[in-house]
Amino acid sequence: MENSRRDFIKTVGIGSIGLAISETVLGSPLFGNPNGANDKIRVGLIGFSNRAKDTLIPAFMSVADELNFEIVAVSDLWSRRREEAAAYFEKNYQKKIITTRNNEELYAKNIVDAVIISTPDFSHALHTIEAIKAGCDAYVEKPFAETMEDARLVLAAAENSGRIIQIGSQRRSGNNYIAANEYIKSGKFGKITMVEMSWNVNQPGRWRLPQLIKDIKKEDVDWDRFLMNRPRVDWDPRIYCEYRLFWPFSSGIPGQWMSHQIDTVHWFTGLSYPKSVVANGGIYMWNDGRKNADTMTAVFEYGKKNDPSQDFQVVYTSRMHNSAGGTRELYYSNGGMLNLDTNKITPEGGLNKNMADAMGMQPFLLPEFDLPSVKTVTAANTSADPMSAAHVRNWMECIRSRKTPNAPVEAGYNHSIANIMTTAALHTGLKVTFDENKQEVMAGDKVFKY
Repeated sequence: MENSRRDFIKTVGIGSIGLAISETVLGSPLFGNPNGANDKIRVGLIGFSNRAKDTLIPAFMSVADELNFEIVAVSDLWSRRREEAAAYFEKNYQKKIITTRNNEELYAKNIVDAVIISTPDFSHALHTIEAIKAGCDAYVEKPFAETMEDARLVLAAAENSGRIIQIGSQRRSGNNYIAANEYIKSGKFGKITMVEMSWNVNQPGRWRLPQLIKDIKKEDVDWDRFLMNRPRVDWDPRIYCEYRLFWPFSSGIPGQWMSHQIDTVHWFTGLSYPKSVVANGGIYMWNDGRKNADTMTAVFEYGKKNDPSQDFQVVYTSRMHNSAGGTRELYYSNGGMLNLDTNKITPEGGLNKNMADAMGMQPFLLPEFDLPSVKTVTAANTSADPMSAAHVRNWMECIRSRKTPNAPVEAGYNHSIANIMTTAALHTGLKVTFDENKQEVMAGDKVFKY
């Protein structure tokens, strides 16, 4: 791994605090947005993925005319994806776009002010650094980073850059989540005592792309560029197409699903990362050559330093072989429950009068309260889910206003810490903590490295 990292640094110039990509490749150093308030913002798409095609592009296009934005180019390492992107925009939006073989080629053209990054999990952080160094704002899909080294690099690159970076944690733009955050922070909910989260599906084909694996050819892909700073492994179409199944190209469940849900804990509480994580799991059903677990449970302890009275526990479970229970986020206090599945706050399980009287205490039962339903504000109907549509719009509006977006870089950095701690616990079986001074994930007394 260390040799692979050094090779990548030589190739594209990642320094100890960020990317130092040649100006001949990426143009001039950081610059402010060159466009005036009413000028059109030109956007490039990094990676023509299913997520981009099915959600991000429709969300963007639904408000592009209103906010005076346009997608002008797509960068993708696979020739087939570039061809598909050109055909997609021609068919759906009667628009011709420029396609480039890689990001260096895109940025060298000096035709984009901002980018949407929808590439494999392990490359999000490094592609964000490239965008920042090219002077571009960026919408970056989660997980933000899958290693602490990458997370520190992108945090350093973003600091004082003036770039508008929105992490794809779209719950932060959902009306129900915004209301839940306000309710908890108001103090009405009481102290959070426990959180239960789950993400369950029964989908043998989830993250599997067998037909693409049959179709893809090495000569049509820039494999070395795809690997970036990951291990130099031989061409593997499964890693390219099904990266979510293979560490260290993805952590699987933590990066794909848990990152969304654990982010709400940080948001609602103001805490940056867990005190500790323990986890286990494995491949209990889909023995198809994958390396990442299809089943896992993680237990987190959160709280403030030197104040155990504020501690609480988060239990996270996920399975890919039985969908019972679906996706849930349940917050508990001594007075009841906040349920982000039903969008209701109820006194269920709270301290009732009989129990309180027996102990000489005051009862605590939350009043019934309905959170707002999820809705979005767009100029036209879109196939994007409401929260994603609202989240993309928030990024675009912040590019105009230069205000901090709903999910800034720090939110991505913090969910990355929790993800990496979980991955470390899964891989080592040890209790995992975070060293704040070193900004490192510690498995037992050792820094976690893959």
